[in-house]
Amino acid sequence: MHERRKLDRILRVRTLQLGQVRGEEARARARVEHEETLRARIAQLSANVAPAEEQSSATALRAAAHYRDRLHQSALAAERRVAVAEQGLTTAEAATREARRDQSAIEKLMVRQEADAALRALRTLESLPPTGKNRHDLC
Repeated sequence: MHERRKLDRILRVRTLQLGQVRGEEARARARVEHEETLRARIAQLSANVAPAEEQSSATALRAAAHYRDRLHQSALAAERRVAVAEQGLTTAEAATREARRDQSAIEKLMVRQEADAALRALRTLESLPPTGKNRHDLC
């Protein structure tokens, strides 16, 4: 009975840990999606910055070139952030698998303990002396 309570407590802890790890994984997925959306937006802005026909002045061309350069730097930074977010997601997925494996191990131990207890109870019943008399009365 003491082992059962101990396994119940461990299972509760593992279940809480699994929930926390799943939350971290969900946040990591959201972070990746956010960074990819930002990267797509920067790419869209970069595509929209092209010298227009009416912008023939040197100042306008210089401003567009400066803006394209800044967008290029932002795009490189966005690529790095996406890579970091994807790495964080990979780590979170691995932690989730490990937490699930730990919880499953505890659940299997509990099932095995219940089966062992049932076998012990059956053996105890088998070892008891017979309590009743066999009567073969006429019906």
